[in-house]
Amino acid sequence: MNGMAVNEVSDTNQRVRDAVLRHGQLSKQGLLERAFTFAFRGLVYAQIWEDPAIDLEALQITPDSHVVTIASGGCNVLSYLTADPARITAVDLNTAHIALNRLKLAAATHLPDHASFRRFFGEADQAENVADYEYHVRPHLDAVSRRYWEGRDLIGRRRIGGFAKGIYRRGLLGGFIGTAHLLAKLYRIDPGALLAANSVEEQRTIFEEKLAPIFDKKFVRWLTDQPASLFGLGIPPAQYEALAGDDPEGMAAVLRARLEKLACDFDIRQNYFAWQAFGRGYGKGPDAPLPPYLQPAHYEAVKGRIGRVDVRHANFADFLDSQPQASLDRFVLLDAQDWMTDAQLERLWIGITRTSKPGARVVFRTAAAPSLLPGRVPDSILSRWHYKAAASRDFTARDRSSIYGGVHLYVLKGAD
Repeated sequence: MNGMAVNEVSDTNQRVRDAVLRHGQLSKQGLLERAFTFAFRGLVYAQIWEDPAIDLEALQITPDSHVVTIASGGCNVLSYLTADPARITAVDLNTAHIALNRLKLAAATHLPDHASFRRFFGEADQAENVADYEYHVRPHLDAVSRRYWEGRDLIGRRRIGGFAKGIYRRGLLGGFIGTAHLLAKLYRIDPGALLAANSVEEQRTIFEEKLAPIFDKKFVRWLTDQPASLFGLGIPPAQYEALAGDDPEGMAAVLRARLEKLACDFDIRQNYFAWQAFGRGYGKGPDAPLPPYLQPAHYEAVKGRIGRVDVRHANFADFLDSQPQASLDRFVLLDAQDWMTDAQLERLWIGITRTSKPGARVVFRTAAAPSLLPGRVPDSILSRWHYKAAASRDFTARDRSSIYGGVHLYVLKGAD
C-alpha cells in the first residue's frame, strides 16, 4: 500500500471517528463507539437497505433536480437515475463504499450488455464476473478504486473475488446475516423456507411457526441485548439506544417486529430485501425481484445517465458548505442522523437550508419511529420546513426493507 492509500485510510478512519465518537475513551459507551468505528472501516453494505421505490416517490425527482445522497452501497444512487435527474452527488466517509460506487458506475458503462451487468451485481457469484472485471471494467476504473478491489481483505481474499463467490455474503452486513442464519440453524430453523411461500398468507404461517419462536430463546434475547451484536447491521451505539427504546420488552422484541414486517407484509416474490435477508442474495430466476437499476427495463436509461453521477469521499455537511446558496433541491440522508450530536445536526440542517432551492425535499430514516429533529435542531431552522407527517407514516408502512422505525419527508415551506 503506497503513501497515498495509507493517507486515504487514515483520513477515512478519522472522519468516521468524528461522526460516531461522543463519549470518553474509557467509558463503557466510549469503548463501544470505538469498537464500532473499527468494525466500520471496511465494506459494510454490499447492498443499501433503503427502499428506492419509496425514495423516488417521496423525492419527486424532476429533470432539473440535483440529488445529494449518502452513497452507501450505491444501489439507490443508480436507481435514482431512472427518474432522470440532472445530477446526483453521492458522498460517503467509507472508502469501501466509494470504491463500490465507482465500480458500479464503471461496470454500467463498460460491461457489454444487461446480461453481464445483471450477472455481475444481481448474481454476484460467477467466475465470469472476475474475467469481465479484468477485461471490461478495470481499464476504466480509477486507480484508488482499482487498488481497493485488487487488494486483499483481512483474511487474505482478493476483494474482487467476492463477485465470483457471493459479494452479498461479505461485508459487515453480509457477515451479520450469515451469522443470523447460522444461529437459526443451531435451533433447526431454515430462514430460506420463507422463499418458497406462494402467498403472503403462507409467508405469515412460516414466520409464526418457524421464525418467530427464535426470539423467545434465552440466548437470543441475551445476545440482542448487547449493543455490539448489532454492529453488523451498521448500527452504532447511539442508534442502538434509539432502536431499543421502541419496545419495553427489549431489542429482541424490536427485531422480531421488524422481521415480521419483512417476512409478512409484502409479497416475497416482489421484495428483493426479503431475498437478501432470507436467501443471502437476489433470486436468479427471470422473474426474481431486483433493485430498479438492475431491472432490464431501466438498463439503457441507467447506462446513458451514468455521467450525471459524481461520487465523492466526503462528509455530507462539508460538501454542503462548499456549495452555493439555493443550488440543491433533493437530499437523501439515509439513517446518518441517528449517529449525530445536536451540534452536528444543527450544522447539517443549516447547510441543507442554505443550499435549498424552492421545492427542496429531504428524505431520511430513523431507527425509532419519531422524527429526531424536533427539540434538537433549532426552531429558527426547522420552522422553515414542513414535516409531511401523513406521507411519512405511509412511506414507513410501505418501505419494503422493513428495518427502520420511520421514513421521514421534509419539504421547504412555500412549496408543495
